[in-house]
Amino acid sequence: MNKKEVLIVSVGTGDSSRHKTIRAIEEKIESVFSSFLVRHAFTSQIAIEHIKRNDNVRIDNVKEALERAVENGVKQLVIQPTHLMKGLGYVELTKDISGYSNEFEKVVIGEPLLSNEVDFEKVIKAVTGENAQYDDGKTAICLVGHGTETDANEVYVKLQKMLAKSGYTNYYIGTIKAAPTLADVMGAIRAREYKRIVLLPLMIAVGNHTKKDIAGEKESSWKKTFENTGYEVECIFRGLGELEAIQKLFAEHTQVAVEKLKGNENE
Repeated sequence: MNKKEVLIVSVGTGDSSRHKTIRAIEEKIESVFSSFLVRHAFTSQIAIEHIKRNDNVRIDNVKEALERAVENGVKQLVIQPTHLMKGLGYVELTKDISGYSNEFEKVVIGEPLLSNEVDFEKVIKAVTGENAQYDDGKTAICLVGHGTETDANEVYVKLQKMLAKSGYTNYYIGTIKAAPTLADVMGAIRAREYKRIVLLPLMIAVGNHTKKDIAGEKESSWKKTFENTGYEVECIFRGLGELEAIQKLFAEHTQVAVEKLKGNENE
């Protein structure tokens, strides 16, 4: 058994897009850290059960994955979350891990996607590069995140400010469950003369519930709300995990965690 493991932890989704997003990130990390056993786990039990029921594929939750690592005799464990930020999901992950800290010689947790200034700059470059065709001055490009009740929600505000500072004034960031709200985004967009709205998820992977929130038939969906105000709306359900630059950034975060593991070895 390999005594060193990288456990990639994602929220997960039962949607088939997980192969182009979450799985793509996992494959990138696997390609870089060939000397480690690389495994994965989801935090969403709903997604796990959906995949088991529909695809007959079993995916561990975090506790199951940690138990498996203990049983396999893993001594050095790097846990790399594919979370966007240190929101509730990340906090819960750290709690789960704390219960197993005595089961391993060394445990290091990697940083989520948006953790420092350089991360923000790289994500902005990746997103704006991928969507440059829509930035024509007549189109408002809306990046829609989940939102979180924790202080980590400030990443959305910071990302908006950095986009504007970098000259990307046609980009607007909102969230489904926190602030900025749809009403906030609508107010900012209506202050300018746009003809079209492009809605994009600011999420690693995009599940069915998110698709309904953004483009569902209910009048409260983002798409319907903008259409009812007279805008032409296009929805593009491309998760951040599909972008090669994002996959690379997660691998870089994993590398930092691995270096910390090596540093611990030398203490």
